[in-house]
Amino acid sequence: MRAARERTGLLAAVLAVAGAACGGDAGPPDDVTPHGESESRAVSFERGEGRVRVFLGGRHVTTFHYGEQWDKPFLHPLRTPAGLTVSRGYPLEPREGEEADHAWHRGIWYGHGDVSGHDFWRELGRDRTGTIVLLAEPEVEPGQISAELGFRSSEGDLVGTAAQCFAFASAGGLTWIDALIEFRADQGADLRFGDTEDGGFAMRLADEFRQDRGAALTNSAGGRGTESIWGREARWVDYAAVVDGRRAGVAILDHPSNLRHPTRWHARGYSLCSANPFGLSDFTGNRVVDGGYTLPRNGRLSLRYRVLIHDGWAGPSELERWFERYAAATVGPAGLSRTP
Repeated sequence: MRAARERTGLLAAVLAVAGAACGGDAGPPDDVTPHGESESRAVSFERGEGRVRVFLGGRHVTTFHYGEQWDKPFLHPLRTPAGLTVSRGYPLEPREGEEADHAWHRGIWYGHGDVSGHDFWRELGRDRTGTIVLLAEPEVEPGQISAELGFRSSEGDLVGTAAQCFAFASAGGLTWIDALIEFRADQGADLRFGDTEDGGFAMRLADEFRQDRGAALTNSAGGRGTESIWGREARWVDYAAVVDGRRAGVAILDHPSNLRHPTRWHARGYSLCSANPFGLSDFTGNRVVDGGYTLPRNGRLSLRYRVLIHDGWAGPSELERWFERYAAATVGPAGLSRTP
């Protein structure tokens, strides 16, 4: 109990720097919501066993899942302000005819296929692959959820820990989720992120967002389609599609303070998209280079992202304006953000 209290206290101290927005400022400029609306919606939470439900303006938009049955925490489902569900249902709520691959692709999550030699991306059984576990109950604060995580190997050992935070806001036809994860090499050894395409801050969307079903995949560098955006550097990537007869999209923004910004993207045509700064060799096909990164013993590394879930389609100029607002957020000494 004492250790759990100490971890919770440390988490609160670390995340206090982030303020109410957990890794960015209050959000996009008032004039860039897709329908010209700037009225914001109140954030509220509802705790349950192994989950925290998130509401914006009284409407359920997502749930933070962290129960023991899961190998890592994640947000699922993902809904637009108009109520369109843009994440796939499988494996939580399978839909008829839906693709049923990669059971570990659930909504929004973080994982990596090689952390100090252990796989925290795939979920092939806890005797084969690692788990990212909560070390204490998540903290629910105004507008945000924060948690203390442990990277536990298949042998049961912690190889490192992390503080993770999600903050939520919505206005007009746009919902944004700010995400921050601070890794810590605090288990008596370096923490090594290996060079692999399979990893990063990720989302898996509904089948409507598959490229072979007509979805539009774009990035900040002008790339269109997975052939032009997978493995490439970009400030943001956006997936857009028609869902239930209405247009919608989801974008991930890579904050300029992040390691190796602009990051590379594991952006697949089957509706998977992941911001991954550690996949240089895999992404380029050059086996001489090494995109791995070693966090020295007692070191810390922070990565920050913003997810934009939008009703209607957003053009490159609009996405750039959203990115510029996010990029204006400053970063404190611990690598966490403070509002300007």
